[in-house]
Amino acid sequence: MSQPPREQKPTSASDARRDLYALVKSVQDDGITTLIHKSGTKAERVLLAPLDRFPAARKAGAFPTWALSAAQKDFGTLISRAAGGEPQVLRRNSTAVAVVIPADRNELALSPDTAVPAGVASAGGAVSSQPTPTRERGRRLATLGDAIGAVLATGSAPGLSFGLARLDEATGGLHPGRLVLVAAEPQVGGSLIGLAAARAALADNARVLYAASGPSSADITRRIIAAEAGGDYARLKTGVLTEDEQQVVERLRHAPLLIDDGSDLTAEAIADTAPLADHLALVVVDRLQRAHNPRLPLSGEHLPEASQILRELARAQNVPVLAVLDTADPAVVNLLDADVILTLTNTHGQQTTTVTVAERDLGIIATTSLLPDLAHARFLDTTANTVTAPPTVTGANAPAEELPVAVGTAADRELADAALPFTSGAVKGLPAEATRLLAALRSALDGAHVKDLDDLHAPLTELAGAGLQMPDSAEGRRLAAALHAHNTPPSAGAPGPTPTAASAPAGAVDAPVAEDSDDVRRDDEDGLVPGDEEEEPEGAVFPALRILKESVARSKMHPIPVISVEERGSGPWPLISEDMDGEPGWVHPDVTSTRIAHVRNGKRVRRDQLDVPESFGEGLMCLIDRNGSFPSACSAVPLAPNKLLHTGPLDAFDRSQAGIYQISIPEWTYPGMPHPLGRLAERPDDQGRVWVTTPHIKMLERLHRDGHLTDPVTIHDSWTGKANESLFKPFYQATKEARTELIQAGGEPYKNYKTRLSIALRLLWPKRPESRSPFWRPDWRMSMVAEASVRHWTIAFKAVQAGHALIALRNVDAAIFWVPDKTAPDTYRIGTGFGEVKAKFIQPGTFIPEGDD
Repeated sequence: MSQPPREQKPTSASDARRDLYALVKSVQDDGITTLIHKSGTKAERVLLAPLDRFPAARKAGAFPTWALSAAQKDFGTLISRAAGGEPQVLRRNSTAVAVVIPADRNELALSPDTAVPAGVASAGGAVSSQPTPTRERGRRLATLGDAIGAVLATGSAPGLSFGLARLDEATGGLHPGRLVLVAAEPQVGGSLIGLAAARAALADNARVLYAASGPSSADITRRIIAAEAGGDYARLKTGVLTEDEQQVVERLRHAPLLIDDGSDLTAEAIADTAPLADHLALVVVDRLQRAHNPRLPLSGEHLPEASQILRELARAQNVPVLAVLDTADPAVVNLLDADVILTLTNTHGQQTTTVTVAERDLGIIATTSLLPDLAHARFLDTTANTVTAPPTVTGANAPAEELPVAVGTAADRELADAALPFTSGAVKGLPAEATRLLAALRSALDGAHVKDLDDLHAPLTELAGAGLQMPDSAEGRRLAAALHAHNTPPSAGAPGPTPTAASAPAGAVDAPVAEDSDDVRRDDEDGLVPGDEEEEPEGAVFPALRILKESVARSKMHPIPVISVEERGSGPWPLISEDMDGEPGWVHPDVTSTRIAHVRNGKRVRRDQLDVPESFGEGLMCLIDRNGSFPSACSAVPLAPNKLLHTGPLDAFDRSQAGIYQISIPEWTYPGMPHPLGRLAERPDDQGRVWVTTPHIKMLERLHRDGHLTDPVTIHDSWTGKANESLFKPFYQATKEARTELIQAGGEPYKNYKTRLSIALRLLWPKRPESRSPFWRPDWRMSMVAEASVRHWTIAFKAVQAGHALIALRNVDAAIFWVPDKTAPDTYRIGTGFGEVKAKFIQPGTFIPEGDD
């Protein structure tokens, strides 16, 4: 039965091109017709419509057809042809799914034997009549009795084996018509699951198509030989085989395995090749790559489309399709269209790999463990039965995957365990930012990253206090309880947090002590709480949020201050992270930094103590504190006021554009100076690349031009828009004038000024999911912070070039120099205004004061 046509509000050609897959899905699922308009010398209007609206489009060869990927690439041409009267048919694989027709029926050009069907749009895009239902493509209907009979007839037939008994027990095997996604970070062994399934199928003489977008056919062959013979995979690369391995090779020589390892391998190519393989039993795709690579189509932003094609392939050919993804990041996994998700994780200090099994509609159904045998390119079953059902109870008593106890508190570990169903992608219902924070917590605990864990405590506490709405399920209730416990301070006499390695210096008190959170926050940072997004009342000392809103509204570029919730999970937005600030948490390699206990206002905090070697000579430490680093950056920060568009790899940086860029980390060898990218340089992806904002790109270009970087910046991918450096300038001018007046007054008025200023800038990227901030532009926020970081680094670099000894560079506002007397480096201007600094001198062996010390 065809669906009645439904209208949707008009959209521009550029927006339709960006959202093409979603619009086509609306056509298929809901019968929605979209009016698309394209401006230019001649305005063009077309309809993206269901096939029922133009049944003639079903006739093979009657009209031009486009695969969705090709249609998106040449969308302008497609629109022009359709507007000129030639219908354009869109297809997924070989199946027509939608048609683009002129909005004015008078423009529709048909061959003499093709009648104008009822329901084609009349002038203005209105439907002239209800389309006549067609039986040309009837729907297949089954009674419940038929379905029960089919289930009972096939219920005893197991799926293909994974070749691992524990995994088969947890999943029920690989069943026809389903897409199974194996999500694992590099070096965890995701590809070995695909190889195990392929080996198991070959053992039954079942035909396997192995589509290799990462490994070569030689890699796959060596891994199969190593796994089957128990041979040394590394040695096999030399071509030397033992007698047993030679026998395995002879046995495998005629195995029905088809390998496609072409560099231009696409999901469409796999879908076109599979039907040509007679009696195909299994398709393995190794692998889908998270980071965009122009030479590998199965990467980056192409993954959601690829997963849809692979899922349709599984159904069309009635075979299981197993695809390996090189990340377990839920922000990526949640975008892919899989029936079953196997998430592989390695826990620090444990010898087994945990596999979490989740189904598309049910969430986690089981967990199990496998024993990695990487020397032989395979997994082995553990000796004990380790398959467990998902946790169904709440609170600290719930069963949980064991985490190392050397780092974090019990509340941290319970929160990470409770969040696993959500961070693995098995259970939906959390905002993207909450999922990202919880995934980062688990990574910090797994990797024993003390600093990352410290950095996460403040935003997690904020998340816990934000009243986050949880799904009404066992997983949701457990996570809610864990968040509540995480945000509840321990009562008097209760056990304190497990101390981290960095928090127990020699001579410190052994018993854990509650610490003041201010020591992990800069002075100009304030945590956001509900109500901060409300505009300041009339008569406020400094209405920072109102001024920032007015500053943006004054722009003639019609900025888009809020990205819709629906768009935040795709495009450039999941690529933006706090690491993009490029803050340099750097200490000179010859200087020893120790965290020591300090009591402030009756609370214990931690402070740094720097021990400078005698080779630096006699002297003392000069502490530099920059005034208003963030508001100063607003004077000229390069931003894209409108949405970011995907501009891909770039031959060179275009100064007329701004946005985010994926680059290779440049080599930095300048002595006595941290890397220009700060902590960002320590967190590359598997290919040594990072995403940066425009301020860092401009700085790297300048460093190369001045001869400090050997190679120019290589931009592998980008999302950009037309640049503007004055969007925040009115805000900067207002904050500068207010500071001059209020710093003289001091007291509560100045404190209120600083607080409201910090809140306004943090509201550019609010982390609380329910926030009603007038902004949601993470690219604006991180570009502003990056601009502050770049200015901080640049002026310190000038001091080092002038011969001054930098011993530490921290955050975006603190630098420490070793000086012979009480004279600050002359590259800094001492004062109280923006761009100026305060200088303080302390003796060696003294802790570094912060904030109100």
